[in-house]
Amino acid sequence: LKLPRPPTPSPSRLPDRPPGRHRPSAAMSADRRWPRTAVALASAAAAAMLPAARAIYLPGMAPIQYDEGSVVDLKVNKLTSVKTQLPYAYYVLPYCQPDKVQDSVENLGEILVGDMIENSPYGIHMLKNTTCQVLCRKMLTTEQKDKFRSMIEDEYLVNWLVDNLPAATRYTRRGADTAFTYMNGFPVGIEKNGKYYVHNHVKLLLQYHASPYDYEGYRIVGFEVEPHSMVQAVRSDPAEPSGLAGMCHEGAATPLYDLDAHNDIVFTYDVLWLESEHRWASRWDNYLKMTGGQIHWFSILNSLMIMLFLSGMIAMILLRTLYRDITKYNELATAEEAAEETGWKLVHGDVFRKPRFSKLLAVSVGSGMQILGMSVVTLVFALLGFLSPAHRGALLQSMMLLFTFMGILAGYTTSRFYKVFNGDDWKSTTLLLAFFYPGIMFIVFFILNLFIWGQKSSGAVPFTTMFALLVLWFGISVPLVFLGSYFGFRRDPITLPVRTNQIPRQIPAQAWFMRPIFTCMVGGILPFGAVFTELFFIMSSLWQHQFYYLFGFLALVLCILLVTCAEISIALTYFQLTSEDYNWWWRSFFSSASSAVYVFLYSMFYFSSRLNIDKLVSTILYYGYMFLISLVFFLLTGSIGTMASFSFVRVIYGSIKID
Repeated sequence: LKLPRPPTPSPSRLPDRPPGRHRPSAAMSADRRWPRTAVALASAAAAAMLPAARAIYLPGMAPIQYDEGSVVDLKVNKLTSVKTQLPYAYYVLPYCQPDKVQDSVENLGEILVGDMIENSPYGIHMLKNTTCQVLCRKMLTTEQKDKFRSMIEDEYLVNWLVDNLPAATRYTRRGADTAFTYMNGFPVGIEKNGKYYVHNHVKLLLQYHASPYDYEGYRIVGFEVEPHSMVQAVRSDPAEPSGLAGMCHEGAATPLYDLDAHNDIVFTYDVLWLESEHRWASRWDNYLKMTGGQIHWFSILNSLMIMLFLSGMIAMILLRTLYRDITKYNELATAEEAAEETGWKLVHGDVFRKPRFSKLLAVSVGSGMQILGMSVVTLVFALLGFLSPAHRGALLQSMMLLFTFMGILAGYTTSRFYKVFNGDDWKSTTLLLAFFYPGIMFIVFFILNLFIWGQKSSGAVPFTTMFALLVLWFGISVPLVFLGSYFGFRRDPITLPVRTNQIPRQIPAQAWFMRPIFTCMVGGILPFGAVFTELFFIMSSLWQHQFYYLFGFLALVLCILLVTCAEISIALTYFQLTSEDYNWWWRSFFSSASSAVYVFLYSMFYFSSRLNIDKLVSTILYYGYMFLISLVFFLLTGSIGTMASFSFVRVIYGSIKID
């Protein structure tokens, strides 16, 4: 990858503000407003009716218009590294600081991911180009040099923001003059032949869009950074804000800034404004092109076709076989035929027998439905554009709040299932639901946070935020779980089509391929295959700091996953009952939930093939968070399988005549 060098336009290329620009009259504005409103309403209606593959972003933020010469703030965010996964505050390195460092107000999601947005001393003014503007000159201590070396070795990236747009670095693809890609942020420096070169000069390429008939002023639609390492010539100049004036020379003859050869460092920057045809609504397109959309299309369509084919095949086999079985069982049988009767009808007196650890099964199904409810509502908001990448931290914050409020659904589902098992200890069941799985997740998260805190990383969640999470858990989630359980236990129990015998039937010897471990591991392959493609993009978003925006694809994959989990659990439950084994409750859960094992195994493959993590703490963080993701996937898929199998068993035993 090589950094391109766009031509530097002369100041005369900057468009002057049109003379006599004025705000359109009220009548003129009304005439233009009506067609725009009609088009907006028609677009929203079409977006609601048509299945979208990409999220449609409604305007969640109002655009900002800047007048010529007005101040444009450049804010700094955390330093990030794919190699360590440990973010650090920007001013951990000896960069130039403003007179007073001020933190921006952050939401819960931003705090959890370690964002630290602060102000900076960069002076940027709308449509005002600057060249080699000196920011500051700093003397470097041995400790600060070591910090620079460590950050460069770990491939840390600098993240800036202008008008809520993150800084992007454009790279041209090797062997192609026109094709290029964008990377979020820019490197702290580079290491070559054992020498460390700090990027102490940056070109800020800012793109703007103007539409005099729609609004006054200019809107920022692009923010690119070109990092350079150079030794600048500096002289004293009281007229400059920093008291210094610099001369920056580019080219092969210009020496790079070698960290070991200097005891001081000068930070300079250029500002270049370029007019763009891109509108404000589409200014995120460059960032969303960081991942290959065409590859994603072909992969997801391939996965969709395979899953639909397998699901249709399973459904056809089950429907034909079930129709033949139910017809045979409902025919008037002789005494000899009744004596020779085999199949799933024989276990009708045991099929709804209470399983072992029934309380834990009910809690697991309830927790899975809580995760499913959270996922569905989150995807609906994401498809409507409320959780676009422009709203940093909104996705994680929404998931946290929705998981909390879905506690009422978890309590209701668990209580309904527990009543099927004739359970009466509703208090301990509800307490187990409220604290067991959330407790596991919180303990793992707390231990991982201690590791991050030990590394003095900005990714460590403050104890005040940890307390806020506990308030969400104990103050909102737990009462909602009890409320849902109260409603569930007050309702009449679910009617079962057959009675359970007092004496359990003996289960005949099973073939090796009907053993629980084999059937469950085979059953998990299909749900994992449904999410395999999307899992790669999600993990790239999590661990390689790429933007994820294909919520339409994700919604499609979730639908495929639900259908696949339901059908594979139904199929395996049917084959198990046909072999006269009525212990299907837990088997139906693990048949689809075992796909979480494949998710975790895939995370191990991804770790070894895609990531260059070599530090112990970073490895612990990776596998700790992937364990939590696998646990969530385990509960989600397992609950879908159990719910589908329970409905299936009720239907088939309600369709035959039982003497």
